[in-house]
Amino acid sequence: MRKIFKYLTHRMAIVSLLILLQIGWVAFLFIRFTSYSRMISVAFRILSVLVVLYIIRRYDNPAVKLAWIVVILLFPLFGGLLYLYLGGKKPIRHMRKKMEATLQDSARYLVFDPSVQEELNKKDTVAAGQVYYLEKQSGFPACRNSEVVYFPSGEECFEAMLEDLKKAKRYIFLEYFIIEEGIMWNSILKILEEKVKEGVDVRVMYDDVGSIFVLPSHYDRTLQEKGIKCVVFNRYIPLFSTVFNNRDHRKILVIDDRAAYTGGINFADEYINEKQRFGYWKDNGVRLSGKAVHSMTMMFLQMWNTFAADKIDYNRFLYKEDYTKHVAKESPGIILPYSDNPLDSETVGENVYLNLINSAVHYIYFFTPYLIIDNELITALILAAKRGVDVRIITPGIPDKKMVFLATQSYYRQLVEGGVLIFQYRPGFVHSKVAVCDDTFATVGTINLDYRSLYFHFENGVYLYRCPAVMEIKNDIVKTLEDCTNITEELCQKNMFFQLVQSVLRIFAPLL
Repeated sequence: MRKIFKYLTHRMAIVSLLILLQIGWVAFLFIRFTSYSRMISVAFRILSVLVVLYIIRRYDNPAVKLAWIVVILLFPLFGGLLYLYLGGKKPIRHMRKKMEATLQDSARYLVFDPSVQEELNKKDTVAAGQVYYLEKQSGFPACRNSEVVYFPSGEECFEAMLEDLKKAKRYIFLEYFIIEEGIMWNSILKILEEKVKEGVDVRVMYDDVGSIFVLPSHYDRTLQEKGIKCVVFNRYIPLFSTVFNNRDHRKILVIDDRAAYTGGINFADEYINEKQRFGYWKDNGVRLSGKAVHSMTMMFLQMWNTFAADKIDYNRFLYKEDYTKHVAKESPGIILPYSDNPLDSETVGENVYLNLINSAVHYIYFFTPYLIIDNELITALILAAKRGVDVRIITPGIPDKKMVFLATQSYYRQLVEGGVLIFQYRPGFVHSKVAVCDDTFATVGTINLDYRSLYFHFENGVYLYRCPAVMEIKNDIVKTLEDCTNITEELCQKNMFFQLVQSVLRIFAPLL
C-alpha cells in the first residue's frame, strides 16, 4: 500500500495526470463544439483528408507516414488537427534556433585535418565516404594520434572512470540520460566533491525523464550546493507539449585533456551489476585519449551552451598541452566522435548504420537492446544477408520493458526469413549499442536500433577505423554469442493473439 501511495504521489504521476486532464479537457471541448454544427464536423473531416494528402507528399519515413494515416483513419474528426499539432514530433522552434546558433558559434573551435580525407581517398574509398559524411553532417573531425580502449562490461569501464576522475586537474564534464543514487553514482559524487574543493570546474547535465524515478526533485540544487554546476535537460512539467518527446540520451564523461568516455553505460547500479533487475546487465564503454577528446569536450559544451543559463567561453577549454602526450607514438587507426540530434532532418545515427551495412563484405555484427526499425534498415540488413554477408544481431534474453520486447520480437520473423541471424542473450539484458564490420570498421555509442534513438533523441557515438579496439569489439560479440539462443523460424511462430498485438505495435512504433 505504501509503495502504491509513493508511486501515485510521485512527480511523474502527478505531472502525467495534469497533462492527461489537459488533453481530456481539450477533447471534451472539441467534441462539444463540433456537435453543435454538422458543417463544422464535415469541415474537420475534410481537413483530415487534406492532412492525409499532405502526409503522403512529405519526405518523412514511410513507417511514420503509415502510423499517422492509421491514426487519422481511426479518428477522422480530430485526427487531422492532432497531426498538425504533433506532426513529426519536431521540437519547438525556439529550441532548434538555440541549437543552430550554438553549433554555428562552436564550429570554429573544431579543426579539421584535410590530409586524413586525402589519405583515405587513396587507400579506402569506403572509409573515405563515411568520414566525409560524418565530418559534414555531424561537424566533428576525424582524428589521428588518438587511442580508444574498449571495455566489454560496465564494471571494467567504471573502474577506469574512477581512476581518471581522481587525476582531474582542470575540468570534469558529465552528461547522462540516467543518474541514480547508489554505489556507482555515490562513488563518483564523492570524487566530484573533492575535486570541486581543489578548484576543478565540475559540470553535470542529466535528463529529467531519464532520472525522474531515481533522483529526488530538484536534485540539481543539491549538486549546486556542493559547488557542482548542474543543468537538468528538458524538465517534465505539467504542460502538454511535443518537446517532451525529445530526450538527452547521450552518455559523455570528459576529464581534462586526458580522457573521454562514452558507450551504453549510465550512472546506476544495474550498469555495473551491483543490482540485478533483469539478470546480468551486458553493457560496454570506450575510453578515448588524444585529439578525439577535444571533440567530446566540444560535444558537451555545445549542449551546455544551448540549454544552460550560464554560457561557457570555449577558449577556456581548448587543449593546453600536446595532443600526443597521452597516446602511444603513431597510434594506428582513425577515431571520429559524432553526435545526432532531432532538431534537423538528418538522421546521422541511422545513416552511420546504413553505410556500414551497405558496405559490409564479409560480416556485420550488432549489439542492441531494442530492435524496432524502419523499412530502410530492414531492407539493408536482408539485402546484405542475401549477398552473402554474415549479419548477426544480439538482443536481450530478459527484457527491461515487456511491450517494447514484444515489438522487438515482431521484427524477428521477417529478418530471419531474409537470412539475418538473430540471437537472444540468455543471462540477461543487453544494453550495448555496437556495430562491427569486416575487422575494419566499428561504431560504439548510445544509439539503439529503434525509432526513439534514430529519430527523437539527442545521441552520440564514436566511429572507429582500423583501430585495435575494432577486433576487441568483434571478439566480445563472438564470445557473447556463446551465451545466446539462435532465433529460428520455428521460434518466431506466435499464436494469433500475440501476432495481433505485435502487428499493432509495429504500426504505432514510430509514434511511441
